[in-house]
Amino acid sequence: MGSLINDKNTQVTFLKQRLNMFLEVLDAIDPEDADLQDVDRLIAILDELESKCREFQNRECEESV
Repeated sequence: MGSLINDKNTQVTFLKQRLNMFLEVLDAIDPEDADLQDVDRLIAILDELESKCREFQNRECEESV
């Protein structure tokens, strides 16, 4: 696994990259041909983003204690 990202600027950069990846996947999907796997993949990417946001927020709270 990778190392922990504790720097706020690095965290924001990471989240921006993941969001851009999501947008690229979304743009690449043809709505007429989208299937359940495509939708599941988009949901998984959003879940990963949400998880990382929580993780970064929790680290910030732990560091301020």
